[in-house]
Amino acid sequence: MSHKNESPPVVLAKRSIIYYLQNRKKLPLPADLPKELMGKQAGVFVSLKKEGRLRGCIGTFLPTKSNTALEIIENAVSAAIRDPRFCPVTLDEVESLSISVDILTAPEKVKDISQLDPRKYGVIVSSGYKKGLLLPDLEGVDSAEQQIDIARQKAGIYTDEDFFIERFEVKRYY
Repeated sequence: MSHKNESPPVVLAKRSIIYYLQNRKKLPLPADLPKELMGKQAGVFVSLKKEGRLRGCIGTFLPTKSNTALEIIENAVSAAIRDPRFCPVTLDEVESLSISVDILTAPEKVKDISQLDPRKYGVIVSSGYKKGLLLPDLEGVDSAEQQIDIARQKAGIYTDEDFFIERFEVKRYY
């Protein structure tokens, strides 16, 4: 398994996927991880692409695990085998995937659309129990209005429903 110049979060995501596909259980927490993955909690999204096309993407906007490394392990496996839009990834495919890991800051409420920038901030749009999230800096998403509209549609929030907006930043690893 070559790691080219992959960052520690991406190496962990790839190791997690391979381990799960080989053993059908989660990768035990490796001892050799950088401190920044062990000490804090954060929401994490893991995105898988094959030949430039999305192959899986699963994440958590708030942490569900005791540290970022465990969040990466969980979401990497979920992106590979539980994204309902795709068939599960096979072991033969893993080396052909490009993997990115987004580590999120805590969401903060937004008073109005002027506080958004689709290159810098991701958005969470919510109405009652419905929530839609869109990561920042996505190809083809050029305005805050577009970003909100896509997140609203993902959540199933109708145009006449009231909704709240939160923003967050990500550190994206390749």
